[in-house]
Amino acid sequence: MDEARIAVVGLGYVGLPLAVAFGRIRPTLGYDADPQRVAELRRGLDRSGELAAEEIAAASRLELSDDPSRLAGCRAFVVAVPTPVDAAKRPDLGALLAAARTVGGALKPGDLVVFESTVYPGCIEEECVPVLERASGLRYEARPGSGPSFAVGYSPERINPGDRAHGLESVVKLVAGSSPATLERVAALYAAVVRAGVHRCSSIRVAEAAKVIENTQRDLNIALVNELAILFHKLGLDTLEVLEAAGTKWNFLPFRPGLVGGHCIGVDPYYLTHKAQTVGHHPQLILAGRRINDGMGTYVAERVLRLVLARGHQPDRGQGAGPGPELQGERARPAQQPGARHRPRACGLPDDGGGARPACRSRGGAARVRPRAPARSPRGSLRCGGARGRAPRLRGVGGGADPGPAAPRGRALRRQGAAAPRGGR
Repeated sequence: MDEARIAVVGLGYVGLPLAVAFGRIRPTLGYDADPQRVAELRRGLDRSGELAAEEIAAASRLELSDDPSRLAGCRAFVVAVPTPVDAAKRPDLGALLAAARTVGGALKPGDLVVFESTVYPGCIEEECVPVLERASGLRYEARPGSGPSFAVGYSPERINPGDRAHGLESVVKLVAGSSPATLERVAALYAAVVRAGVHRCSSIRVAEAAKVIENTQRDLNIALVNELAILFHKLGLDTLEVLEAAGTKWNFLPFRPGLVGGHCIGVDPYYLTHKAQTVGHHPQLILAGRRINDGMGTYVAERVLRLVLARGHQPDRGQGAGPGPELQGERARPAQQPGARHRPRACGLPDDGGGARPACRSRGGAARVRPRAPARSPRGSLRCGGARGRAPRLRGVGGGADPGPAAPRGRALRRQGAAAPRGGR
């Protein structure tokens, strides 16, 4: 089946690089339900910024379509659609199950469906497989019985948006399958486009769990240094100076405080905590880390507002810097909420928790300020970085004391024309 036509369902920042990689070496259909997205890609325009026009054009065996009937000619399907959380921080499987229904309508005996979306352990076989069975009328190969069947694999995405150094081809791919033969089939499929190789997992559930803890671990590490930054500020200490001193020990991990948002770190832990609670386990540490990181938008916004007011400037009502383009998308929306509670809003940091690249971009323009008095230089600085310490530092948001008097709160603040900040959760 090396030359069998493969379909990639969902052409976002995960699916598009995969479709292009397959499209260089074998017949590939890139399917997306959004006609505008498909039309743009046909013109070589990738809104996500992952690929240039010439890279898309290099996939000479790739067909782009928004017509689900084109899926009927494919024998392998890779599903790469968003898996966000809802307003209550619960997994939202709507797009995933809709994609499964679409693919199920095109399934034939012996076909393979591989899921890339981040989920909780057990989700693929408990939620997606029954949808495929109902839509196709076929039997899942791991289910006892006889008759025509289809196979299922799982290979979770490991894309870091905008990171050219760690793209699809250069990061080891986890692979799992519904049978030993399917596992080898999935491994061969990805080995053809991933130079770094593949890691075989014994089951789909193992691969699901491995993926969801990757970002949960990072979330907790960032939450720890975020809490330390808040504490050190109250103690009058420079956060980065303390972390640099501690980092002289060989086994101290070099994380930095920062805002956690985007498609992965601020979302994935909620998938794991959801599953934990369904089996009667309360994940105290994971949820505590989420509360800390979700509250950092509020914390930074209040600190910045205090510094602006202390320096004699008055922010205009309703102006602010919003999350940059790399934070836009279905999975990113819940993580934007803490910053969105304030005017001005705190600017967003990168998807990897602040450690990849500057992201203080604005959709609505930077906050405008009107001088009221000569500015005073801040004496202290709590600096805001991110994982691995490569993010820009926000002066005045980290260690040391507040410059000048504290900002007024409540009605006094509203009288000055700014929205009164609310406390953290």
